[in-house]
Formats: sequence, C-alpha cells, structure tokens
Amino acid sequence: MLGPVLLAAARSAGVRRLVSSTPVTRPVVDRYIAGERLDDAVTAVRALTGRGLEVTLDHLGEDITDPAEALRNRDAYLALCEALAALGLGERAEMSVKLSAFGQALPGGHDLALANITPVAEAAAEAGTTVTLDMEDHTTTDSTLAILRELRRRFPRTGAVLQSYLFRTEDDCRALAGEGSRVRLVKGAYKEPASVAHQRRREVDRAFVRCLGILMTGQGYPMIGSHDPRMVAIGQEMARRAGRKPGEYEFQMLYGIREAEQARLAAEGHRMRVYVPYGTDWYGYFMRRLAERPANVAFFLRSLATRG
Repeated sequence: MLGPVLLAAARSAGVRRLVSSTPVTRPVVDRYIAGERLDDAVTAVRALTGRGLEVTLDHLGEDITDPAEALRNRDAYLALCEALAALGLGERAEMSVKLSAFGQALPGGHDLALANITPVAEAAAEAGTTVTLDMEDHTTTDSTLAILRELRRRFPRTGAVLQSYLFRTEDDCRALAGEGSRVRLVKGAYKEPASVAHQRRREVDRAFVRCLGILMTGQGYPMIGSHDPRMVAIGQEMARRAGRKPGEYEFQMLYGIREAEQARLAAEGHRMRVYVPYGTDWYGYFMRRLAERPANVAFFLRSLATRG
C-alpha cells in the first residue's frame, strides 16, 4: 500500500517542502544521489569507472513550469557534456535525460523539448558519447518516442527507455528492436491507471520477460534495467540463447543500490552501467526510489529514527 502513496507524494508540493526541510533527510538522500554539483558527479564517474563500471548521468529536474527552467536544464547538460569530453571515456559515460525537464509538459512542449534536447545530443556526439531519453508517465510516451525518431536521424546512438508495466510496451519493443537501436527496459516507477498498465507485480515481471525476449532476439542493443536477481539471471540466459556476447547488451542499476551485485557482474565481464543522478532537484527521484521497494522505505524510516 505504501508504493502508491509515495508515488502520489512524489508530485505533492506540500510533502516536498516537508521532506526537503527535514534535516535528517540529507544523509539518506546521499545514498541515492551523487551530489548536488557537477563536480560531485564527475567525482562519482571517476570512482565508478575506476572500478570497471560504466555510467549514465542524470541531472535531476522534471515537471518544470517555466521555459526558463528548461533552458537552465539544457545548459546544465551542455556543461556535463563538456566535463565528460575532458574525461575521454566515450560511451562508458553517457547521459540520461527526462524531457519534462526540457519543457515537454509546457504549452507547445513537444517542439520546445525537441529544440532544447537537440543541442545536447549534438554536444554529446562531439564529446564521443550519447544520450538516452528516460520515459516518464504514460501521457508522455508518444511524444518521447517521436522525439527519439527525430534525434536518431542525426544521432543514431540515441537511446530510449521502455517500461514493461505499460500494456503497449511489447509493441514498442518490436518497433525499437531494429539494428542500431538502444533500449533500456525497466519495470516502471510511476503511478499508472489500470486502463494502461499492469497493476500486479507478477504481471509486470512477466511482461518484462516477454519484452526482454523481443529485444534480445532483435537487432538492437538491449539494456537490462533491473535490480531483481531473477531478471538479471533471466537476462543472462536470454543473452546466451540469443548468441549475444557480453559487449552486445548490458545491465543497468541505480547508484547506491546492490553495489556488490554491480561489482560482481562487471567482474564476470558483463557491461554494467550505473545510473548516477545529481543536482538539487532530487525530491521526485528520491520518492520514487522509496516507492519501488519496501526495503528502501524501511531504510529511510530507520535513518529518521536514528537521527531524530
């Protein structure tokens, strides 16, 4: 029951103010967020890549209400591109982008988001890396995939995220399983109605396996975004059956979660990419991490009790 409550709270201004102003929140947030400044993100990149891991960086920000905020988010990513170029890691360090941070939900948002993300894709290509478009709630899916198609005309390595809990996702996987396509498959972390999404965990898991099968047998590059040991094992077996070598797919996990498993997969020769968020607008991301697993909530509450 906590999951839907926390997902609703993720978009509550009142709860945001309460959680953000609570002094004991910060040490817990630090588990999942690399820091608030670009320098913090660069430090995390160096540490993770030094351990044989790869990264995708997310400058936190979403659901903006002002076009000026979209420009600030664009500029933050342009600065990130410059920093990554200096590191010379190529696609070992890529970027993840939420189009709502680029104005997608504003009036004329589709065109605004495309205009703002295009220079970021250009800068990423010049830095030798690429961008993956994060997926948000189901109302944004068509717009996000349309922007993906536009970007891939010039930047074919642009990636996308698909969420297995949506009924439509198997068809989207088929459409994106072609040569050169990069797709991160996740279960989904937004509160969606029963009219568009599976509600039970078992149904979401089964859909994840079906979708992963489509991607693994396709011609694209599957990115398995899951911390679930069963899904990791299934992904390995599917890759083996599809005849994929380790460099022809990858695993992705969140910063601060299952770090020992991340290290194990990398040590076994798998590509293991860590999703590294940073920035001051951490609230929505943090609440969705709590909603995903009861253990995250317990960790947060224990920290509050310990530091209260």
